[in-house]
Amino acid sequence: MPAKNLEIMPLRPIGRSGPLVSRFGLGTMTFGSETSEDEAHRQLDLFTAAGGTLIDTADVYGAGASEEIIGRWAAQRTGGYDDLILATKARFAPPPNSAGASWRGLRIALEASLLRLRAEAIDIYFIHGWDQKTSIDETLSTLADFVAEGNIHHVAWSNLSGWQLQKIVSHARAHRLPVPVALQPQYNLLDRTIEIEVLPCCAEEGIGLTPWSPLGGGWLTGKYSPDERPTGATRLGEDPDRGVEAYDRRNTDRTWRILLELREVAAELVRQPGHVALAWLADRPCVSAPLLGARTVAQLSDNLAAANFVLPAEHTERLTRASAPGLPAYPYGFLRDWSELDIWRTLGTENQE
Repeated sequence: MPAKNLEIMPLRPIGRSGPLVSRFGLGTMTFGSETSEDEAHRQLDLFTAAGGTLIDTADVYGAGASEEIIGRWAAQRTGGYDDLILATKARFAPPPNSAGASWRGLRIALEASLLRLRAEAIDIYFIHGWDQKTSIDETLSTLADFVAEGNIHHVAWSNLSGWQLQKIVSHARAHRLPVPVALQPQYNLLDRTIEIEVLPCCAEEGIGLTPWSPLGGGWLTGKYSPDERPTGATRLGEDPDRGVEAYDRRNTDRTWRILLELREVAAELVRQPGHVALAWLADRPCVSAPLLGARTVAQLSDNLAAANFVLPAEHTERLTRASAPGLPAYPYGFLRDWSELDIWRTLGTENQE
C-alpha cells in the first residue's frame, strides 16, 4: 500500500456546531458492489494513514454491504472508531410498509446500521432525502430521541431543495429539536445548482456541506472526450446512462468549455485536472469535506494527493467564472442585486441567464 509520503490532511469544522473533520471525507458507495472487501479495507487504511477522519456510508450502499465491510474493518482496528467521525444515512432501506423517515422506519434503520457497523453510536446521521409522507415533526422528534439515547451525536440531511432545508431548520429551532449540522448535496464545477438557494440557506444557518460527486463522476479528471463515448472499466464505460453524470446528459458545449479551462489551469500549476477540481470545491463557501469515492486504492491515492493543495486566488477566479451557471434574471438576479447577503457575490454567479 502506498503509505509513505502521504500528505496529512488538515481538520476543519462542519458548519457552526458540527465536529472537526478532515478536509476530505471517504465516500464508500462502491464498497460491496464495485469494490471488494479487501480493496475497501486497503482504502480505509490508506485514508486514515493520510489523516482522514470522516467515513461516510449509507444503509443502501451495497444493500448494507458497505456498512458491514466498514464494521469488520473497525473491529480489527486498534481503537475502532475512537479517532474517526462515522456518518451513515437512512431513508430508503427500511422493510416494506415502513415509511423512510417515520419513527418506525428510522428506528429499524438505525438499529440495523449500528449492528452492521459494529458501532455504539453514529457521529453524523443523515436522512438520505425528503420524505413527503412523514411530517418533519415526527422525523425530527425521532432524531431527538436518538440523540438523547446516545445512539447518534449529530443530525444531517442529503439531497434537499432550499425550501425543504429551511423548513427543517425553522421547525427544529421553533420546537427545540436537533438542527442539521450538515447537508450532503451533489456539488462540483459541472453542477453548481445548489448555489441558487441551498448554499445561501446553509450560509445563513451555519450548516456545513459534505458534497458527493466532487469530480462529477469522473468527468473532471479529464478522461472523457466530446466525440467518443466512454468504454472500458470506468463507471460511464460500463454504464454510459448512469445517473446524473450520464454521458449524453453532460456531453454539452458548457461541459467542454469548463473542462478546457480546467485543463489549462492544471497545466499552468503542473497538477492533474482532478486535483484542481477538488481544491476548487474544498474551499468553496460552507464546504467542510468533499467526499472522495473511489473504486480502487490507486484512485484514492491519486485523489489524496490534493489533500493540502490550495488553488491560487487567480486560478480559483478563472474556474469560478468559467463554470458560473448564471442566475435567472427573475427573481434570483433581481434579489441578488438588492441582497445584503454577500454569499451570492462570493459564489461568482454574476452571469445571468
